[in-house]
This record gives sequence, C-alpha cells and structure tokens, in this order.
Amino acid sequence: MRKMTFVLAALAANLGTATTIAWAADPAPATAKEVVLKVHEAVQYLNEKGLAGFSDFNNNKDARWVWKDSYVFVYSCREDVMIAHPLRPDLVGKPILRMRDDKDQPLFQHLCQASANQDGGWVEYWWPKPGEAKASRKISYTQSAAVSFKSDIRVGAGIYDDQLTPADLSNILEESTQKSPKAVP
Repeated sequence: MRKMTFVLAALAANLGTATTIAWAADPAPATAKEVVLKVHEAVQYLNEKGLAGFSDFNNNKDARWVWKDSYVFVYSCREDVMIAHPLRPDLVGKPILRMRDDKDQPLFQHLCQASANQDGGWVEYWWPKPGEAKASRKISYTQSAAVSFKSDIRVGAGIYDDQLTPADLSNILEESTQKSPKAVP
C-alpha cells in the first residue's frame, strides 16, 4: 500500500509539472511579430467560423493558438467576460473588467481601450508566465473582431519582454499590418 501511495504521489507531482515541461520544450520566446500575426490569424479564423470557433481556443494547450510561451485569448468588453483561454479554463465565463495585475492595474480595461483602435494596440501589464507563479512584464497585442452577430469580440496574445518599448511595438505593428491586412471589415 505504501508503494502505491508513493507511485500515486509521484504521478501527481509529474502531472502538476507537465505544463511547465511542455513550455520548456521550446526555449525560444514568442516574438512581437508572431503575436501580431497570430492575433490576425485568430481574428480571420473567428470571422470564418463564427461563434462555433470559440471552443477551439479553450482549454487546449496543444492547439494552434498556443505556441512557444504565448497563447491567444478571446474576451468581450461589453459583456465583461472571458470567452476563451487555452491555459486558464478557470477564467472562462468570468468577469474581466475588474481584474487587476500584480501592479494593481486594471489590465482588461486597458486591453479594451487598446483593442478599440482601428489596428488594435499593445498593453503592458504583469502576468505570470505559463507554469510560473511570479508575475513578469507581459505586453499583449489586442484587436477587435466582428464574429457573427457579436461585434464586441476582442482577440489578444502577448509576449514576456523587459526590453521592448512602445515605439518598438508600434513599428512592429505597422510593419505587420502592411504585410497582412486586417481581417475585420
């Protein structure tokens, strides 16, 4: 019986670190260009799939919307709700506008403001990297998407970076929008 308890405890410990191991498999961090391209791709995907596409972004760390140390999340500012999150199913269906980061900033209020711009925008906040408890500087790009009859869908993804400035990010966004036109009509 002690052997069985030990085996179960070891298995539980390994399962708890599975997410961390998966993220460690690709040591290169996501880039700002990848984030913009992935958000544009996700907006186009949701425009084509409609409301049925939301489920493809939920609770699936192996989906195409999760790469390196980044992932795409979907939310609604008007409805004040997280619609889809591949790594944090506990956030789906929850109110977002009162959420604050580790520096006590209303991160989703800022994300909503940035995504209201025609080409979207970048927001800096403090959020834990996947598999970590301590928050790091995260910069997310977000833009709006018209999905079926819901005009207030927002799509975002981010990078963990201590060096990029707002000017750097604006240049990256400008280059990316020139190469891949915004999918939202």
